[in-house]
Amino acid sequence: MEIILYLSVALIAIAFLVLVIYAAKTLKSLQETLGSVSKTLIGLEKQLDGVTQETTELLQKTNALADDIGEKTKSLNSVVTAVKEVGTTVNKFNGSLKNLTDSFEIQVEENKEKVSQIVQWTNVFLELKDKWNAKKKEKEEPRTEEIKRIRSR
Repeated sequence: MEIILYLSVALIAIAFLVLVIYAAKTLKSLQETLGSVSKTLIGLEKQLDGVTQETTELLQKTNALADDIGEKTKSLNSVVTAVKEVGTTVNKFNGSLKNLTDSFEIQVEENKEKVSQIVQWTNVFLELKDKWNAKKKEKEEPRTEEIKRIRSR
């Protein structure tokens, strides 16, 4: 029976040795895995720092762009106001021009008869002038012919 006891203790020792060997291999594998995870986390930390820096720069550029858009919007508001004022001025000018045209039409209508008389008198004057020139020319032609005859002699 003692042999069984010694064999049992030896078997337990061998089993414990196998267990320790497998536990050591498992712990060594776990150590390598944790080392790899540690390296990966260090790389991720560096990448995260880069992303954080780029995000900060992007946020600064976005803020600068928003400020620029705000300033341009204010400038555009002044342009819109100026265009609106030009439109108002053009409308006033059109109103003034319409009033002037209406006034001119009223005066033309009121003086229509006078203008007609002036045109008639102008026509009479032109006819008289034409007749006077014709008579003057008739008087000069005989003299011109007499002068030609005298010279031809």
